[in-house]
Amino acid sequence: MSTKHQELANFIWSVADLLRGDYKQSEYGRVILPLTVLRRLDCVLEPTKDAVLARHQQLKDMGVQNMDPVLRKTAGLSFYNTSEMSFRKLLGDQDHVALNLRAYIGGFSPGAVDVLDKYGFDTQISRLAEAGLLYQVVAKFADIDLHPDVVSNHQMGYVFEELIRRFSEISNETAGEHFTPREVIKLMVNLLLAPDEDELITPGIVRKVYDPACGTGGMLTEAQEHIQAHNPHATVEVYGQELNGETYAICRSDMMLKGGDPTKIAFGNSFGQDGHEGERFDYMLANPPFGVEWKKVEKFIKDEHARGHAGRFGAGLPRINDGSLLFLQHMISKMKRPEDGGSRLAIVFNGSPLFTGAAGSGESEIRRWILENDLLEGIVALPDQLFYNTGISTYFWILTNRKEPARRRKVVLLDGRDYWTKMRKSLGDKRKMLTDEHIAELTRAYVEALSIADDPEHPQYAKVKVFKTTDFGYQRITVERPLRLRFEVTEETVALLAEAKAVLKYAERESLLAAVKSLIGTQSRTRAEFAMKLNGLGKLPAAVEKAVWEAFSVSDPQGEVQTDRKGNPLPDPDLRDNENVPLDEDVHDYLNREVLQYFPDAWIDESKTKIGCEIPFTRNFYVYQPPRRLSEIDGEIKALEAEIQTLLGQVTK
Repeated sequence: MSTKHQELANFIWSVADLLRGDYKQSEYGRVILPLTVLRRLDCVLEPTKDAVLARHQQLKDMGVQNMDPVLRKTAGLSFYNTSEMSFRKLLGDQDHVALNLRAYIGGFSPGAVDVLDKYGFDTQISRLAEAGLLYQVVAKFADIDLHPDVVSNHQMGYVFEELIRRFSEISNETAGEHFTPREVIKLMVNLLLAPDEDELITPGIVRKVYDPACGTGGMLTEAQEHIQAHNPHATVEVYGQELNGETYAICRSDMMLKGGDPTKIAFGNSFGQDGHEGERFDYMLANPPFGVEWKKVEKFIKDEHARGHAGRFGAGLPRINDGSLLFLQHMISKMKRPEDGGSRLAIVFNGSPLFTGAAGSGESEIRRWILENDLLEGIVALPDQLFYNTGISTYFWILTNRKEPARRRKVVLLDGRDYWTKMRKSLGDKRKMLTDEHIAELTRAYVEALSIADDPEHPQYAKVKVFKTTDFGYQRITVERPLRLRFEVTEETVALLAEAKAVLKYAERESLLAAVKSLIGTQSRTRAEFAMKLNGLGKLPAAVEKAVWEAFSVSDPQGEVQTDRKGNPLPDPDLRDNENVPLDEDVHDYLNREVLQYFPDAWIDESKTKIGCEIPFTRNFYVYQPPRRLSEIDGEIKALEAEIQTLLGQVTK
């Protein structure tokens, strides 16, 4: 931001001096941001104000109901105001500032009024009036010249962004929910757009960018500026949706202040109220909230999932307490078809979507579908402590349905966890930041990943790995071993039988227990032999007979193998094991090599085999660090002991 922009932002923020004492620091933005918007709109509308008022009265006299299109045209903008009031006129009636300010706001066109409603600014008007501050605050803003001939749309965007940043920093306990650090956004946009830089300079190009959880709109702004920096004549249309009313208002205000189309910023939940249904985009990017449950829209999402791939969530549903992979599927559904040019998208995740969920689970099935359709281009690991409201490690996932030939059926993993510098002052959980050099290095490494992965001498070789899409798949097999039993009647097994549910309900329970007690000491290695010894118990109900066998059956590695009626061995649940076998390996080869040499009687239950998918990022970059030698540790301990003795000697002198 230039010195001029900074000075203007400082002057606007100086209103906070008036608020101090009546407002908490974290509440300043509730007054400053909407009033900045109002003052800018007031200045922008000033040249056509009289014409709009005259046209409004004319249409009113004619009885025209739908005046909106005509008044927009008269104003030459996407918004207008039909109130006689302005900021200057508000100051002319000090006793009725609140009444007149509300009338002024009510005169705006519906889109602008909606923005101010989402700010909840009416509440602040009452609060300022009660504190005796409203006139002073309005007067302060009336002194700020935000006319377009003084402050361009582009400059106004920077000023507003600086105000948003300050607001986010002083309320950093929740800042991460709607404000992603600018350097993180810059890296994300670089990775998203870098492969297309040659294409972006094409004269007259039009690109549509979308963020389904846009917060204050920082990602949309950065993407727009990146494209226009490469091609000032490019047309960049930005679309977004935001659930939080206040951040929606900030984002939409930003679009208005920059001269963009604020109607392309939708309000509501992207899952249940898709504000851009049917639209498809060239680029998409998002930083959705981590670990947020989707119970509120559960029925809607499950109904859409039931439609299969005719809906957005056909690949699978993650667990109810984390909707991250739902955002990803939502974005994939808005990709342009490859024949129409295709799309690229980037999304911020924590580690959970990489591996959460066993084979056959919703998360695993979503990952599997993405990889089988060759949509995943790469994943970049970021340093921890990079965001305002979480210190955990995060990852960029980059997807596309138009991979260049060399990258098809391949996935790039880039380890960027060591690329950071410590901040001089922490902001919430944010203690680290990326420099421009880090961003440039990581961008270059991602773009050149294929050649780096083939060059062991490259300085970034250890940070880049390239895998086949099938490398992340596995077969979850169930290895069974036969149930081996011996049979015996003891005090313990009789007590076990006495507590069996079927026996407790059995009318002849006491006589049964008396009969089996007479058999204490009886044992056998085979079922047939033991059955002969139980003949004296007579005919028993099926449930009671089953309880008898369960009580007197004892697991024994040397016991008889139990079989079903067809002679097939029965599995022992206590010896059951599950193994993950690489997708490209035959499970029987695996069994022969890893299991049968130890347990020759084991087998695979083919009916239970499932295909799973996970991306073990950390495991693939793990480097074994051998422990230090004991002699070295002993030497350090002795040196420390000697130092302590010396210090003690000095104290006791």
